[in-house]
Amino acid sequence: MFSSFKNKTVIVTGGSKGIGKGIARVFANHGANVAVVARNLEAAEACAAQLNGENGKVAAFSADVQDRVSMKAMAIEVNEKFGSIDVLCANAGIFPSASLEDMTNEDWDKVMNTNAKGTFHAVQACIPYLKQAEYGRIVITSSITGPVTGYPGWSHYAASKAAQLGFMRTAALELAGEHITVNAVLPGNVLTEGLEGLGDDYLKEMASAIPMKKLGTVEDIGHAALFLATKEAGFITGQSIIVDGGQILPEN
Repeated sequence: MFSSFKNKTVIVTGGSKGIGKGIARVFANHGANVAVVARNLEAAEACAAQLNGENGKVAAFSADVQDRVSMKAMAIEVNEKFGSIDVLCANAGIFPSASLEDMTNEDWDKVMNTNAKGTFHAVQACIPYLKQAEYGRIVITSSITGPVTGYPGWSHYAASKAAQLGFMRTAALELAGEHITVNAVLPGNVLTEGLEGLGDDYLKEMASAIPMKKLGTVEDIGHAALFLATKEAGFITGQSIIVDGGQILPEN
């Protein structure tokens, strides 16, 4: 049995939908105070209202991971509301498609600024509070795309996700003396709201690439993040866990 998350505060960036919402739900179900952070406050509030019917205390906050000042202000607000920041789930990310031939500098910069620089901003904003925690945990949502695999149209996304892991390893070294761990979860094909509207045939094709013959759930990613955030996982840092139902295992 893992230690309780009661009175622990968890920030989830990009927490209003998709994987972020799944992460927020898992922590809320385990009794944590959860800060759902999104650029759109209404979306964050709707998510918080839904999750507050579960076990945790959930509140909504508006912030843009691309903006360092915005993230620092958010961390101050979360700490003032809940009294601590114990876990950061740096989950916010975007994945627009663009071929190498057509990709613009603006396309590249938007993805890198959100996924890679956004992770840096979120971590930096939370460090002062994580240092004060009984033990601090940072869990980054990366991807199998970039660190392990490639996908046409996602060269900027893949670069940003690989960058997150390079950042993670050095951040883990710098923060180890503060009893703060830094790890990452690498999802494979996961069923989110954005995929549900693409039709059964598309979803079946995605699932067929997975040895378990099913898509992952957002809660599958949430449970991996939960484990890395436990007290018992305190000797694990600078590591990544692939959560993909075996998707990367076949040779072809």
